[in-house]
Amino acid sequence: MGVKLPGILPVKTISWEDLKNKKIGIDSSNTLYQFLSSIRQKDGTPLMDSHGRVTSHLSGIFHRSLNLMQKGMKLCYIFDGRPPELKYQTQQQRRERKEKAFEKYKKAEQEEDIESMHKYSKQVTYLNNEMITESKELIKAMGIPIVQSPSEADAQGAFMVERKDLDYFATSDADALMHNCPRTIPNLTLSQTRKLPGGKFVYIQPQVIELEDVLKHLGINQDQLIVMGILTGTDYNRGGIPGIGPKKALNLVKQFKKFDALFKELNPDFDWKKIYAIFKSMPVMKNYQLKWKDLDEKRVKEILVEQHDFSEERINNLLKKYNESKEQKKQKGLQDFV
Repeated sequence: MGVKLPGILPVKTISWEDLKNKKIGIDSSNTLYQFLSSIRQKDGTPLMDSHGRVTSHLSGIFHRSLNLMQKGMKLCYIFDGRPPELKYQTQQQRRERKEKAFEKYKKAEQEEDIESMHKYSKQVTYLNNEMITESKELIKAMGIPIVQSPSEADAQGAFMVERKDLDYFATSDADALMHNCPRTIPNLTLSQTRKLPGGKFVYIQPQVIELEDVLKHLGINQDQLIVMGILTGTDYNRGGIPGIGPKKALNLVKQFKKFDALFKELNPDFDWKKIYAIFKSMPVMKNYQLKWKDLDEKRVKEILVEQHDFSEERINNLLKKYNESKEQKKQKGLQDFV
């Protein structure tokens, strides 16, 4: 989903300590899809409660958010609003791909091919309104503010970082950079460990992409970056122009001084100016409020344990660990003050 510019953007590796006390916006849809896709059983079945309701997204929100909060980060989840009209065609194409993947999943299920079931199950991941509502309830119960964007969360997050109300925007694609976001973190909500051949695990450090570094490194301006995204493909022209990857796109925006001349030469089957206008003028919410509150343990357990059958013992242990971490930080702060 979104703009991908792999292998061409300068990425900095930082420490978790660098993110302590930082305010970080999270692309909710992007993140929830990650959880729904990755938090599954071996046969690809998502986590579910006793009523057959999917809970992978709730598990991801709770565990990952609590972990990041323990590291001292102040999170803010930003939700998508109404997408631009050009995105509807892409959404229809995604639905068609999911239908085909579901057919392959059912075939693998009949053949008891567990590996293929897991593979195709990830391709039929869906996020419905009920899941979004449940996610918002849990996020609020954890004391984390929510911002509802009038349109795309990428544009909203970019605006909030530009305004310095947030320090970073966490998202796995490059759309926020197209919207002029000064700093993004591409791997904040992904797993913090990676399994290597041989069974060993490595610890993953957070990474940061700074827009100023991107433009300087590539030798282009913001408008050229937007056009690079259009050439390689966005949510509004999926796949971009065949045969054009990030490196070729970079060469083209440097070669052609006028974008009209560039697209006249390439003659794409989409209106590049409409897509360009989306990135330049997407609506955002300007009168949002960011208020962080204490985690409401009772409400969290109502949602996870009572409503969705999470292990009460496990939830209690995680909350206890979180509270002990808060207390240690408080004591350390008092000692530093003395």
